[in-house]
Amino acid sequence: MPVCPLAELSDLSARAVRVDGEPVCVVRVGDAVYAVRDVCTHAEVALSDGTVESDGTISCWLHGSRFDLSTGEPDEPPAWEPVATYATRITDADGVPTVEVSRRSNQETGTSA
Repeated sequence: MPVCPLAELSDLSARAVRVDGEPVCVVRVGDAVYAVRDVCTHAEVALSDGTVESDGTISCWLHGSRFDLSTGEPDEPPAWEPVATYATRITDADGVPTVEVSRRSNQETGTSA
């Protein structure tokens, strides 16, 4: 599902979107684009309002839990549960590079494709 033109996602930024009714946080770090469920597993607030780091992590704005954008795994408490991750790809729709997100299984969170 296309979610936004790549040009609208600047480096080290996050954007909240919905994919199949699910809240998704789309993040750009350099040339890489990641997508995770837009809900902190500790405080249930939007991760898209957090801080994106150049090391490929996002920190929750409320209590500072930090999640790896590739795996969804937390590496900073107080969160202990990972967030669901989603597959991303860049397509060229009508000459405009576009970010697409599709659901992918993440066994740690019990979600499925």
